[in-house]
Amino acid sequence: MDRSFLFLQASARPGGNSEQLARLAAGQLPAATERRWLDLAELRLPDYVDTRHAEEPWPEQENEESLRRATLAATDIVIVSPLYWYSLSSSAKRHLDYWSKWLSVPDPGFRAAMAGRSLWGVTAVAHREEAVARPLVLTLHHTAACMGMDFGGVLLGNGTRPGQVLDDERAVVRARTFFAREARPARFPDLVE
Repeated sequence: MDRSFLFLQASARPGGNSEQLARLAAGQLPAATERRWLDLAELRLPDYVDTRHAEEPWPEQENEESLRRATLAATDIVIVSPLYWYSLSSSAKRHLDYWSKWLSVPDPGFRAAMAGRSLWGVTAVAHREEAVARPLVLTLHHTAACMGMDFGGVLLGNGTRPGQVLDDERAVVRARTFFAREARPARFPDLVE
């Protein structure tokens, strides 16, 4: 099966460090690999409202269907989000919140359709200790596990000012082979003793 990458840019700043790192990694993909870039700031979704148990039908939001179709069309979904308060940006989290709706409406086959696809992350952190990104990594890992997806991991880079991530030599080296890694089935860890 030919791979098709969907890069979901989820930064509050266009052309930021996370996007620059993702574009560097995407540039290493084979030339024939399809790449689609969507900016969640341009395809805004309103705050998610859970109406699964309401009597009224679940309303469709502007941009929602195009994002749902793009998500389903990709074999590989890449969340490109800076680390904001130790987790994903609000637009990335909002996109994932809508997956809760898509599990039921408009087609209850969303989880089955997503199973076996790969979820990846690319993020820039403004802290030298990469461990601060663990909540973001766990969010993506657990999302993949819940959906029966493979998890490719998160490419981390360090940078605050635009372009600074490209000075992070370790991140640049990792970006060159990041998408060549094999994504593995995500499993929930046994957190209960």
